Amino acid sequence: MIFLKLFIVFTKIGTFNFGGGYAMLSLIHNEVVVKNAWLSNAEFTDIVAISQSTPGPIGINAATYAGYVAVLNQGYPEWLAAVGSVIASLSIIWLPFVIMILISRYLINHKDSKIVKDIFKGLRPTIVGLIAAAAVLLMNKENFGSPTDNAVNFAISIALFAATFYFTKFRKSNPILVMLVCGLLGLVIF
Repeated sequence: MIFLKLFIVFTKIGTFNFGGGYAMLSLIHNEVVVKNAWLSNAEFTDIVAISQSTPGPIGINAATYAGYVAVLNQGYPEWLAAVGSVIASLSIIWLPFVIMILISRYLINHKDSKIVKDIFKGLRPTIVGLIAAAAVLLMNKENFGSPTDNAVNFAISIALFAATFYFTKFRKSNPILVMLVCGLLGLVIF
């Protein structure tokens, strides 16, 4: 049954994720698109866009929408899809919440311990790798187009990407303003 699979999959993602929502995206993609084929790449890309634009943590928002769409794509009615979104949302947070409650006292008492510091030093490159994997994951045909399908749209997408990177990284422009400008340009151009 899809509800039990959603519970198991999102509990696993929530438990073994380090680095927050963006690091979680590659794990969610692997489970819901690659392994279980509940969603297409295009649907996952739409879910990421919606998750970024709605309030709240991106990982939980992505789980909510992925659970909804996964159940809907299996042919269930919308009210059961809403149940799928609740199951995915709660599954991604319940076990990490319990684990943090249990180990927080230890971490507070031993935060200056060499072992604890070494563990966190080991997790840092892993977190960067997971976030980089999410970025590479989103550099797909659905987001950028394809030079073989439409070279002009592909070139425009690359130019928008490069401009966004330049203005946010080097010019320190407001990312919200950059997103609005790129959204308007996309609306006009595409």
